[in-house]
Amino acid sequence: MNAAPADQIRLLDVQALDTRLTQLAHKRKTLPEHEEIQRLEADLAQLRDLLVAAQTEESDTAREQTKAEQDVDQVRQRAARDQKRLDSGAVTNPKDLENLQSEIASLAKRQGDLEDVVLEVMERREAAQGRAAELSERVDSVAAKVEDATARRDAAVAELDSEEAGVRKERETLAAAVPEALLTLYGKIREREGGVGAARLYQRRCDGCRLELNITELNEVREAPADAVVRCENCRRILVRTPESGL
Repeated sequence: MNAAPADQIRLLDVQALDTRLTQLAHKRKTLPEHEEIQRLEADLAQLRDLLVAAQTEESDTAREQTKAEQDVDQVRQRAARDQKRLDSGAVTNPKDLENLQSEIASLAKRQGDLEDVVLEVMERREAAQGRAAELSERVDSVAAKVEDATARRDAAVAELDSEEAGVRKERETLAAAVPEALLTLYGKIREREGGVGAARLYQRRCDGCRLELNITELNEVREAPADAVVRCENCRRILVRTPESGL
């Protein structure tokens, strides 16, 4: 294949722009904010689960406290009725009187036990409320960090997108001036060789594979017409000759 030396030099410029586009894509993919957001979102999900658990416990203990307080109230009311009967003097039978006094004493103990239950439930409820409040604050804090990291990521992506658009436009304009056959060959090689389809020959070394050409290869390049499209014998990339080639 033949192509004017100027077109081959222009192909190097296309390669430089393609390399920049690859770098921009890699930078976009590896922005530190991606990992930061992923980590924060995992923390946030865990905190929200813990918050739901604490809120559920607080709700359960609230119902448990209500039930315990109702039990205390029922016992207190019954004890009050018994005490009223006792104080009224309506019970005169010694055995009935003894039974009534025994029941009042039993109810007093039962009330004390139930009040202890109420206190224990209240303590658990307050602890659950405290955990829920703390977790709620932590959820808000981490959510704010996620929002901040997301904003920073979006700003970085927008900046990269803007640069990429400019590079693509420049590449399109430059590629339009390269012969179609040369550009097609370059594209095939670039796809096969990890993104590099054309490399300059610099100081007798291929910039594509970084290997120095031996004397036989150098002589072949020297003898090739200026418009001949030569290939590196090692990596098979298009080898572009420049004044710095060392020929």
